[in-house]
Amino acid sequence: MEQYVIKGGSPLYGEVEIGGAKNSALAILAASVMTDETVTIENLPNVRDINVLLQAIEEIGAKVERVDAHKVMISGSSIQDVTVDNEYIRKIRASYYLIGALLGKYKKAQVALPGGCEIGSRPIDLHIKGFRAMGADVDIAHGLVCAEATGLKGTHIYLDKVSVGATMNIMMAAAMAEGKTVIENAAKEPHVVDLANFLNSMGASIRGAGTDVIRIVGTDKLHGTEYSIIPDQIEAGTFMFAAAAAGGNVLVKNVIPKHLEATTAKLLEVGCTIEEFDDAVRVISSGKLTHTQVTTLPYPGFPTDMQPQMAVVLAIAEGTSTITESIFENRFRYVDELTRMGASIKVESNIAIITGVEKYTGARVNAPDLRAGAALVIAGLCAEGVTIIDDIHYVERGYEDFEGKLRGIGAQMEKVCSDKELQKFILKVS
Repeated sequence: MEQYVIKGGSPLYGEVEIGGAKNSALAILAASVMTDETVTIENLPNVRDINVLLQAIEEIGAKVERVDAHKVMISGSSIQDVTVDNEYIRKIRASYYLIGALLGKYKKAQVALPGGCEIGSRPIDLHIKGFRAMGADVDIAHGLVCAEATGLKGTHIYLDKVSVGATMNIMMAAAMAEGKTVIENAAKEPHVVDLANFLNSMGASIRGAGTDVIRIVGTDKLHGTEYSIIPDQIEAGTFMFAAAAAGGNVLVKNVIPKHLEATTAKLLEVGCTIEEFDDAVRVISSGKLTHTQVTTLPYPGFPTDMQPQMAVVLAIAEGTSTITESIFENRFRYVDELTRMGASIKVESNIAIITGVEKYTGARVNAPDLRAGAALVIAGLCAEGVTIIDDIHYVERGYEDFEGKLRGIGAQMEKVCSDKELQKFILKVS
């Protein structure tokens, strides 16, 4: 069983390069099968979820050529099957993007119900509502979402709730529907815009992505393209919070600063210094941090995927802070683990009341999900002593070479596979 082992107390200095956005890449990979021509995708993050989706795409007959760790060529011309179901695809949330992609192109799809981290209820009822509005029959049977249509017709779709997944999934199907589709109350996240730009580069006609009304004129054929995925705002924010918590001076490179505005605003509030450049952000943390209030909201609000990392910073800041989680009901599952390390956090309903403590102390903890696992790593970086983190497969779903990048800016940290390696690290740093 692989673990992270961290010796805390070292400030972080230097530069770190951010990879492609996982949440963009998953939708874009699914959409790449919507043409029979070759699609080349660059700046692909080399993480577990991406590799699982590529394997699933290959299993239904698409040609997948991994040019290098961050570049792939995909051709959907040889797809024979529209049933996507294996033990791996059931474990990732983004499997549902293949419903919209295959339904759009083939007017038929059977895809395993999605899994992912257990951070709360994430129903796909809005996805199904959108597909049905365009004329598809959709049922759930034997653990599969089964969608079929004689022809998809453009229509007006109002999303009862802002949903990134439903916005992107409906957008894919509508790109190859007959006529015009309007999605109202659409999600505005950067990865929604990225998917729209990708589909447009294939010949789709999508306008308004990044606003709450998206207009799509369907086409009967898409063509090949070359496309580079945007930088990952959540990976960038994670390293920004690591620098804030551990102290130091870190330049986070290959980012779009506008995508990080909510994160940057909160770091300024707690007492960090931020310098913005065209494609980089510097975080300087040299004094005692102070308390603030945070509420998670859809973009451009503070992202729910940054909430655990924010909590780690606030738990060692002066005073009492609150975090209100308005997106997922189970997002505070890391609190018990952080408490083992000395944090003082009380959760009441969807609000965490955080009383700052002087420091964390090293402990053995479990990563309950992807972002919470990254947050526990940050806690370990500024803890007194050694921290051991189990279940790091969650973290590897969304962060490429996390330990290597952190070591590059001064962290004393390793990924170990045995007790012998663990003891060797502890002897080295003690």
